[in-house]
Amino acid sequence: MKTIFLKLVLTLFIVPLTAQNVVINASESDAQIIVNGQNVSSGSYNLKLDKHQCYKVKAQKSGFLRYEVDVCGKKAGPEPPKSIYFEMKPDDAEEASVKTDQANIDFAIEVNKDLNVNDAWKLTNQIVTDYFDAIEVADKETSYLRTAWSVQTFAQNTIRTRLIIKLAKSDPLTFKVKLNSEQSGAAGTSVKADEQFRDWDRILRKYRNVINDFSTRLMKK
Repeated sequence: MKTIFLKLVLTLFIVPLTAQNVVINASESDAQIIVNGQNVSSGSYNLKLDKHQCYKVKAQKSGFLRYEVDVCGKKAGPEPPKSIYFEMKPDDAEEASVKTDQANIDFAIEVNKDLNVNDAWKLTNQIVTDYFDAIEVADKETSYLRTAWSVQTFAQNTIRTRLIIKLAKSDPLTFKVKLNSEQSGAAGTSVKADEQFRDWDRILRKYRNVINDFSTRLMKK
């Protein structure tokens, strides 16, 4: 009886020691460590594996690329590593852009009264072609212009940008200017995949002066 009791005690102490742990670390100490959708720690975490379960481990921080890896217990998948290290790199899409309140909003630009409609329309086209290579629609009669989408792909994002100009009113002559800036959240997204894009509250740096140019050049006296 005593021997059985000792074996039971030893078993109770040995079993926890056989449970496998995976040490998770990120190069950014304040990066969120997320396991199966739950935020469990910042910077580092000791993940205890259930041998029959798999885990989706993520590391993320604003301004940095997102990282994700799957880890499984011994009986649920491949032999798990003893540690995971996320070397986090800056988000290249954010580095190439600026946060702004000028994206996806209509701005009313009242044209200098010394400019007639033809001159104003000509100047408008000049400003547009300073920033965009392709104009998709240009109707002088209705004073409507739309550029084709300009697309730029990044490590984990695809950004598309276009400009829309339309007549707001004739007296005083006023145009509405809108800079559309959208992101897909994935690299290599087709520009035609409208359902994968959503409004982005940032604009690429090369377009950051578009709205100001319309204001200064069309309103300049």
